[in-house]
Amino acid sequence: MGRWALWLALMLCLAAFWAGVLPAVGALPAADEEGNQDESLESKTLSAEDQVKDHSAGTRVVAGQIFLESGKSDSQSENEENFHSREEEKENLLEELNSLEMSNLLNKDLEEAEIQSPVLTAIGGTADGEPCHFPFLFMEKEYAECTADGREDGRLWCATTYDYKKDQKWGFCESEEQSNKRRQMQEAEDVYQIGMKILNESSKKAQKKVAYQYLLKAADMNHTKAMEKVSYALLFGDYLKQNIQSSKELFEKLTEEGSPKGQMALGFLYASGLGVNSSQAKALVYYTFGALGGNLIAHMILGYRYWAGIGVLQSCESALTHYRLVANHVASDISLTGGTVVQRIRLADEVENPGMASGMLEEDLIQYYQFLAEKGDVQAQVGLGQLHLHGGRGVEQNHQRAFEYFNQAANAGNSHAMAFLGKMYSEGSDVVPQSNETALQYFKKAADMGNPVGQSGLGMAYLYGRGVPVNYELALKYFQKAAEQGWVDGQLQLGSMYYNGIGVKKDYKQALKYFNLASQGGHILAFYNLAQMHATGTGVMRSCHTAVELFKNVCERGRWSERLMTAYNSYKDGDSNSAVVQYLLLAEQGYEVAQSNAAFILDQKASIVGENETYPRALLHWNRAASQGYTVARIKLGDYHFYGFGTDVDYETAFIHYRLASEQQHSAQAMFNLGYMHEKGLGIKQDIHLAKRFYDMAAEASPDAQVPVFLALCKLGVIYSLQYIREINIREVFSRIDMDQLLGPEWDLYLMTIIALLLGTIIAYRQRQHQAIPRPAGLRPAVPQQEPPPEHQPPQ
Repeated sequence: MGRWALWLALMLCLAAFWAGVLPAVGALPAADEEGNQDESLESKTLSAEDQVKDHSAGTRVVAGQIFLESGKSDSQSENEENFHSREEEKENLLEELNSLEMSNLLNKDLEEAEIQSPVLTAIGGTADGEPCHFPFLFMEKEYAECTADGREDGRLWCATTYDYKKDQKWGFCESEEQSNKRRQMQEAEDVYQIGMKILNESSKKAQKKVAYQYLLKAADMNHTKAMEKVSYALLFGDYLKQNIQSSKELFEKLTEEGSPKGQMALGFLYASGLGVNSSQAKALVYYTFGALGGNLIAHMILGYRYWAGIGVLQSCESALTHYRLVANHVASDISLTGGTVVQRIRLADEVENPGMASGMLEEDLIQYYQFLAEKGDVQAQVGLGQLHLHGGRGVEQNHQRAFEYFNQAANAGNSHAMAFLGKMYSEGSDVVPQSNETALQYFKKAADMGNPVGQSGLGMAYLYGRGVPVNYELALKYFQKAAEQGWVDGQLQLGSMYYNGIGVKKDYKQALKYFNLASQGGHILAFYNLAQMHATGTGVMRSCHTAVELFKNVCERGRWSERLMTAYNSYKDGDSNSAVVQYLLLAEQGYEVAQSNAAFILDQKASIVGENETYPRALLHWNRAASQGYTVARIKLGDYHFYGFGTDVDYETAFIHYRLASEQQHSAQAMFNLGYMHEKGLGIKQDIHLAKRFYDMAAEASPDAQVPVFLALCKLGVIYSLQYIREINIREVFSRIDMDQLLGPEWDLYLMTIIALLLGTIIAYRQRQHQAIPRPAGLRPAVPQQEPPPEHQPPQ
């Protein structure tokens, strides 16, 4: 009994100790994931450790702020004191339990562990069946594991005694079949690495196609990562011919091997019905397994499904769990320079106004700016530098060109260029080596000229001690100067300092104020920090709905959002099938612009989907986009129900959608359609007065609607007049009119005189025309043919 009592006491002590330590550990932010960043779509995979971590309540560290040992808060100090006191209690208890019986028990456990450890047995050779001896001596070198040294066939072997030369006792560590398989996998790995090297080092399409040929070869040799790359390439038509069926087979093979990427992709195929019969239940199962395996895209899809209630019961808390996990990793990837800018282009707007809605810069315009920059225009140099630093608007990210443009502008004395050079040196890249000293020099020059970017950079240097001693007062001073000029980085860092009480008294209201200001400038980390505050109820009333929307915004800024631009380029190149598949996956992740773009392409009868399925699928995605507040999607839903596209004709439902678009988004198109439905009595009781009211509202809401509204009102006036005439008796009206009283007793003479004068004028005018222009004999004036009036159709 004494031994078990000691064990129980030890377990209780350790349980109490870990109960006090774990909350502090769970409050740490997600660390930067060590992952392959070459894949824009294929997500990172979380380790088991990352998934167990609790990123929720009590989060002290906020993104945008890294803590130094000297900047500990009171709560952190208390936690450390409690930690040390528990350490002392544990040590005292262990000393009391350090009896002979306890040590014997522990020794027994160690012996059992040693017995259970696997022992490698030699196969064949001169010591078949004998255990391998590690380390062993061969060619005057000790080996702690099996080796292929000394063999031309590459098979692994070991010695069963220490000195191989002396005893000549050896055997293989693997069978011939295992050896062949290992060599095959090594060959596949070599081929895969060659392909990835070409893929990462080249920007030319032809070279990337060559790289995928290597990856295809490695995939044929069952290399898992190669199969993942090739399967996605076949799905989207990236550098390989699009083949949904082949990609499905690879995804099924990957799923059998337990690949989270394969599980997520197979879930997508079942959700969208590509290559398989659509099944939301199977999609949910595969998404769940992918998320359990750590796939971030699977987590994001589940977050959106729980938020919107797609295939599952709507649950804000479940959505919050998935979105927060993804947002932690997106926030950890944000660099000082801010990362890549992604354009969100709506295809419907692009068709109506080419080049205007997309925000893309035309090639001629870029060349014009480059010409100005070469001529020494400083503003053009700074603008091009920023475009190449972040990418976007049709310009690829290129740090080399950004550095050159900033350098030219900085030499001309531009403070903005100096500040951005400081940011590039502070961050470091393949082009610009990291140097705190050089960054500090540029930040100081820019800050002395009153530049907010330089002031914010100098504040960061003093906050983190980059090239200067840590000085919170100076950091606060420079951040305040930058924030006063509206620079988002200064606002973000001020919010972080107030949130954590670094250099100032902790003040959540001030933190909230500055995070809100930074979020108005579109800073990702500001959205992340606000989401954390709303999720935990720190400084504000806890709001799960607000937190989910903010976390969703952060998640949609992840690296996989680059696929939006890839899909748009595919569409512009005429490859609608590739574009729609990419948009469909992004739509599953909750991107509203992807949902509307996928519906737009399906609306044009995409060939990848059966002809009878295009409208129902488009209707589904218009519905999802409309639920996220997109006005055009809401009007499209009304049109689909009005005309019966993908559903039965339902005027009442169409009326409801038009009314929602009118009331919630004040859409002129929706108001006009409501006017038409009131005029015709479709889905609602006919009411000409209400029709006129909605037509007038449409004209007030948009200047573009004034012409069609004028024509509609003219038609409405004619209809109203005819309806009024129908309702009254014409003969009765004329019988009541007394012309003698109205115009006098000789009114008929006046009328005859007026008619005679008019006839004389017309006859005289026509005689003059005939005399001036004699008409050739034999020709007759052509009588214009009247076309039948067009049938009125409700506007789309």
